[in-house]
Amino acid sequence: MKPKPYNGHHCWNCWNVALWLGNDEPLYRAAMTYVHQIRNEHINATAAARRFIKSHALETTPDGARYTVRAVRSTLIGFLE
Repeated sequence: MKPKPYNGHHCWNCWNVALWLGNDEPLYRAAMTYVHQIRNEHINATAAARRFIKSHALETTPDGARYTVRAVRSTLIGFLE
């Protein structure tokens, strides 16, 4: 298996979104709300990512990475582990 080039993430965008969601306390707390929904309410990670983006009206990180469903989904899954 080929290693993922961005500290274990698929691409720079996914890595950057994960960095912000994991290190900005308000964003982290918000993300953890959706992680709990995945665990306890059994919604899928894609639906949780869409809800997260929509409810917080997020477009890009301060570094310019887009909050895509793929990027947020992979971050939420990473928080589950």
